[in-house]
Amino acid sequence: MTLSGLEPFESASGAAADLQQRIVDRLIYTVGKDPDRADLSHWNAALSLAVRDHVVDYWHTGMRNRRAHRPKRVYYLSMEFLIGRLLRDAVSNLGMDETCHEAMERLGVDYEAVIQCEADAALGNGGLGRLAACFLDSMSSLGISAFGYGIRYEHGLFRQRIDNGWQVEEAEDWLVSGHVWEFERSEVRHTINFGGHVETDQNGRAIWRPADRVIASPFDTPIAGWQAANVNTLRLWAANPIKMFDLDKFNRGDYLSAARHAVLAETISRILYPDDTTQEGKELRLKQEYFFTAASLEDILIRHLMFHGDVESLPDHAAIQLNDTHPAIAVPELLRRLVDEHDLPLEKAFDITNRTLCYTNHTLMPEALERWPVDMMRHVLPRHMQLIEWIDHQHRKYLENHRTDISFGSTKVIDDYGGVRMGNLAFIGSHRVNGVSALHTDLMKKTVFSDLHALYPERIVNQTNGITPRRWLYQCNPGLRDLLIESIGERWVGDLEYIEAALPLAENANFRERFAEAKLANKVRLAEEIKKRCGISVDPHAMFDVHIKRIHEYKRQLLNILETIARYNAIKADPNGEWTPRVKIFAGKAAPGYFMAKMIIKLINDVAAVVNNDPEIGNLLKVVYMPNYNVSSAEIIIPAADLSEQISTAGMEASGTGNMKFALNGALTVGTLDGANVEIGERVGEDNIFIFGLTAEGVADIRKTGFNSNEIVNNNPELSQAVQMIERGDFSPDDRGRFHAVTDKLRYDDYFLVTVDFAAYFDAQRVIDGAFRNADDWTRRSILNTANVGWFSSDRSIRGYARDMWNVPVGS
Repeated sequence: MTLSGLEPFESASGAAADLQQRIVDRLIYTVGKDPDRADLSHWNAALSLAVRDHVVDYWHTGMRNRRAHRPKRVYYLSMEFLIGRLLRDAVSNLGMDETCHEAMERLGVDYEAVIQCEADAALGNGGLGRLAACFLDSMSSLGISAFGYGIRYEHGLFRQRIDNGWQVEEAEDWLVSGHVWEFERSEVRHTINFGGHVETDQNGRAIWRPADRVIASPFDTPIAGWQAANVNTLRLWAANPIKMFDLDKFNRGDYLSAARHAVLAETISRILYPDDTTQEGKELRLKQEYFFTAASLEDILIRHLMFHGDVESLPDHAAIQLNDTHPAIAVPELLRRLVDEHDLPLEKAFDITNRTLCYTNHTLMPEALERWPVDMMRHVLPRHMQLIEWIDHQHRKYLENHRTDISFGSTKVIDDYGGVRMGNLAFIGSHRVNGVSALHTDLMKKTVFSDLHALYPERIVNQTNGITPRRWLYQCNPGLRDLLIESIGERWVGDLEYIEAALPLAENANFRERFAEAKLANKVRLAEEIKKRCGISVDPHAMFDVHIKRIHEYKRQLLNILETIARYNAIKADPNGEWTPRVKIFAGKAAPGYFMAKMIIKLINDVAAVVNNDPEIGNLLKVVYMPNYNVSSAEIIIPAADLSEQISTAGMEASGTGNMKFALNGALTVGTLDGANVEIGERVGEDNIFIFGLTAEGVADIRKTGFNSNEIVNNNPELSQAVQMIERGDFSPDDRGRFHAVTDKLRYDDYFLVTVDFAAYFDAQRVIDGAFRNADDWTRRSILNTANVGWFSSDRSIRGYARDMWNVPVGS
């Protein structure tokens, strides 16, 4: 296929011969391997370096243009950037697909095997990090001058292994062979301070005397946009000690103490989300958040002063987006720098801070809106605690002067229990606060930020999440990609809303047949992966029913496995009935300290062990738990899905992006009216989505009035039988009481309303069974999903941010 504007790469033979030589040169002179001795990882490094050269050319051209024209820049601060593999992404965005394939073919090396050899960058966990990665892609594709800022985690979250059904966490080793896409910037070093105390000089100026210091060292990764429209930078910070090694202690035989400073510093950038169930873990996480935020703000201010000369013009030339509350410490940190280092009055400095910062809220759950103990904040960041107290005082004065009907208690930053509310701090310190779906934004205004919204009614705006079509269709689903390009052209790749041109094709029998063939090919590929990774044989013609996301009670994997048990019982009772064969596919990680989530993983695997080995069931039902879910796994699973499980407790999922990826790839959704499911349903039509259960308002009402979940269990035969089987130990004969904590929650503490929604979910699944048996009509519905969800592009999201929050032109 030909991509407009990129014919030089696709003229194949000449370009392929040139690229072939570049690859060999890189293999020999950079990787240091003889072609006759190179394995796939060496070829991957060589090909990546050769492609990277092209990316860097565009990167440097863009940087020269920005230095000349000085556009307003966007700075996106996020604890996670789940960027996945970068080689295929760069190859696609530069239009080098055919050239790379031919070059590797000439070298006698399997191009696809080389692509698959790249390790996933372990820089995130779930939707938050993948959203950030999609946004970087879109900012580059739309020509917005941007930097992403985060932490270069040495081990990421963790590598998940399933051992006898239990999640086992192991250190992720993604950097063991280096990361060819990054550039270390050894000439840039920022000193980050912790602890100590604050003094006041004779002029009344605050002087922070820190007790500890670490160095923030940057590593830059170029992020290319579609058709190389622009290349932006992802800058990740690694923590290094001020003093690498104490030779005197080493010579005295105190070997461990000699390296103490290095160990303590490097711990900051070692893992994502340290277990914060301990005081040490909490403090480390606070240090992580401050470390990358402070380093990023110093970087931003240095760049701004270099081009614009004075800090007072910062809001005119920089927009800083806080992705969730993790970087909310940016509010007092930017204020500190403007006051303590640039001598601005507090009021003026806060005005600049407020006009520069924007904040994205991703959750309505109070426990997920970070709260740091005042004593810890004062210990780790004493100057910041002073400024937080000043912000809270100024906020109270503003409230008293403008709205005497609003209680200070719900809006203040420092609560009555000795905690700093980071959500409130981010809200007060930012000039725009956005929700990530229409429902979520509306609920923000009514619940967690209701009084702040009343005080600042223009501050909250909606920017519904989106996904990049480049990765989540063009790259991961080549069969469907080729069919769409042949049928409607390629314009949708750069502007996904043009995919609606495929709508009439849903009524075309030939197109439906070819669409179904592409889906089956994806299912065959996934079936092979399941066999390889899990040792389970599944039938690609069965319905692939997929539930992949972070394991959390509100995402209700437990509801799914209860229905799976009920389905198993129904098949056992009538093995010759008209059953729709299903493969239930689960994947996701539980936080190491999250007991209930880890028990749910074990329950799913214990149920799988029984179901998959029951000869009466055969291929009518299989249960699969795929370990170590990451971006590369998602790229195989999502194109193969027939049914997308989006069954969170209504009002608790801010948006979701997995739901968008599934729908774009032709999966039908079963879900609650939660997050972006509401907007997906509006676009695909109620006949092409399966909605069940309580609404957000219904959830709020039933929690207020109360309910007896034990009574609900006992009065529902299918649910009662499933719960009793778990309680009896039918799935855990080696430890019959293993899941009593799970069933006790269902009976007596069902906060996430699994029992309340079970009957509606069970009924919805029976409707889905019948719908799937009409294969041609199911395919028609799948096509309508794909063709109707173009609005959920991250390009559309970023246009909204640019217009409503950042005040930057697209194409700058």
